[in-house]
Amino acid sequence: MGIRNQTTISDFLLLGFSETPEQQPLLFRLFLAMYLVTVLGNLLIILANGSDQHLHTPMYFFLANLSFTEICFTCTIVPKVLVNMHTQRHTISYTGCFMQMYFFIVLALLDDFLLAAMAYDRYVAICLPLHYTMVMKPRCCLMLVAASWLCSHCLAFSLTLLMTQFSFCASHSIQHFFCDVPPLLKLACSDTHIFQVTMLTEGVLSGVIPLTCVLVSYAHIMHTILRIPSAGGKHKVFSTCGSHLSVVTLFYGTLFLVYFQPSSSYSADTGMVASVVYTMVTPMLNPFIYSLRNRDMQGALWRLLGFRKYSTQ
Repeated sequence: MGIRNQTTISDFLLLGFSETPEQQPLLFRLFLAMYLVTVLGNLLIILANGSDQHLHTPMYFFLANLSFTEICFTCTIVPKVLVNMHTQRHTISYTGCFMQMYFFIVLALLDDFLLAAMAYDRYVAICLPLHYTMVMKPRCCLMLVAASWLCSHCLAFSLTLLMTQFSFCASHSIQHFFCDVPPLLKLACSDTHIFQVTMLTEGVLSGVIPLTCVLVSYAHIMHTILRIPSAGGKHKVFSTCGSHLSVVTLFYGTLFLVYFQPSSSYSADTGMVASVVYTMVTPMLNPFIYSLRNRDMQGALWRLLGFRKYSTQ
């Protein structure tokens, strides 16, 4: 019986973007700017929701939770990337790596569930307007968010616990800029079959089912929109739902590109590009997408910033 080359690992090397040192200063400034815009933009959304009585509705309650999730999501990944680029030390401890992976999975799953909850809210508001206040009660909204947090933590904990049981080969270099699941699987010397089955099962539960909820909700919404006689009414509904659909398409498109493929065909370059989109670009764009065509949100932001005379125009 051959002895496999494995060792006890105390830390990992995150080698994402390290092969192009001449681009490090430019990438550092770009990622720092995106990080600051993400945190500031999503924080403004949260503050506007909390300070404006007009936004104390289920739709904006879910949006505030999504913004909070996006801040946490970005803070889980980007600060470590910036520190590694600035210091040129690409190490992350074994414990730190798995903690980062755990919170990354939790927050990614939470995004899935919240986007599904927002789609359901739009479905009830547009297709069942007379029952909206009865269905989307504050208690129901709180339960949806609490259930999303609970399911996210349970699913992430099971995956992280399975991953910690692996033996890793002598090479501890991760071809990524954070501790993501596919590149870590590449380093495992253990049999990963059970883990991959578990991940696929959880992917169906936490990815496909919420996405199906989104698609079914919007199928009913589109059917209702087509029955609206006035062009102005159609435009108002489209503008309300278009921002949510844009975020859903961008988020799910990149996630499926990375995670719903065999680990043997995983490409580090494709994984990093897609990961930049859903860890940095999407959280940064969300505040703009949800506020540019939303007059209520624009008015709340103007009032929050002290420009009250512009908020009524």
